[in-house]
Amino acid sequence: MIKTAVVILNWNGRTFLSRFLPEVLQNTASADTEVIVADNGSDDDSVAWMAENHPDVRVITLGKNYGYTGGYNRALKRIEAEYYILLNSDVRVERGWAETLTTYLDMHPRVGACQPKIRSLKQPAFFEYAGAAGGYIDKLGYPFCRGRIFKTTEEDKGQYDDAREIFWASGSCMAVRADAFEQCDGFDDSFFVHMEEIDLCWRMQNAGFIIYYVPDALVWHVGGGTLGYDSPMKIYYNFRNSLIMMAKNLPSRHIRRTILIRQVLDGLAAVMLLFVSGRAAFSAVIRAHNDFRKARTAIKTFRTMSPHPDMYHIPHTMMNKSLLFEYYILGKRFFTELKWQ
Repeated sequence: MIKTAVVILNWNGRTFLSRFLPEVLQNTASADTEVIVADNGSDDDSVAWMAENHPDVRVITLGKNYGYTGGYNRALKRIEAEYYILLNSDVRVERGWAETLTTYLDMHPRVGACQPKIRSLKQPAFFEYAGAAGGYIDKLGYPFCRGRIFKTTEEDKGQYDDAREIFWASGSCMAVRADAFEQCDGFDDSFFVHMEEIDLCWRMQNAGFIIYYVPDALVWHVGGGTLGYDSPMKIYYNFRNSLIMMAKNLPSRHIRRTILIRQVLDGLAAVMLLFVSGRAAFSAVIRAHNDFRKARTAIKTFRTMSPHPDMYHIPHTMMNKSLLFEYYILGKRFFTELKWQ
């Protein structure tokens, strides 16, 4: 059993592997850390390229594309480590990044998962969309970050250089305590991609763990490497999985009202997407809600089978306001302008 497994889930990402993997190997040199590539059924030459160029790197082949959730769930079952670091294939790292994250976990046993500061590789002075300086959600389930609210990203001027508790750690680069991951049953396979790390971090908080942002570790993320930010498929998974996550994790007394409000807001969003992005984006929202309704039996079963029915609560890291209202009506574009608690 090793201390840390850096696991890169790859799907048709040979270009990213050839660009970023050598730096990951160079900057993650440690006797107790292993870099592993889990291949999610790629049909490009990723596996052959790994065998030719990095024969000493362990490759776990999964046979088909199980998505982010299924891919990692299956790969991690074949790895024995104290900590997992889940790393996207399109991430550039600097020396000591992994040790900084795992040292933080060593020193803080209640922390179930943590993330580094994540900047954009395309705009290196700015925070990256998917994670920035730590993730949060509002009371209706809309995610945002320190350094990114909706499509407004901030320049990193050191304003978020303090380690602090957050709601969710980014799946693009996320250090996870293995026993916490297993105790919380890993990712929800049904999510496939998107919102899965938020759901996991919520369940971790329900189980008594906390989630943290560690700014002393820094990485740069390309972003949108598998699905573009405006992809109809990405829209579908984000809308569907957000609803499933809320229905799974909210206290019972909040579910009906929250889902009703979301249905109204998502309907308005669908109409807007129809005019801005076209019929495919509109249809993606409609299909997301249809499939959410089909998933309600499974959600009910999940909640019924919980060994601790009183575990559902609203973490204090959830913003008890509407992000839509704060952003679009009050014009608050930056995290420092948001006040709650």
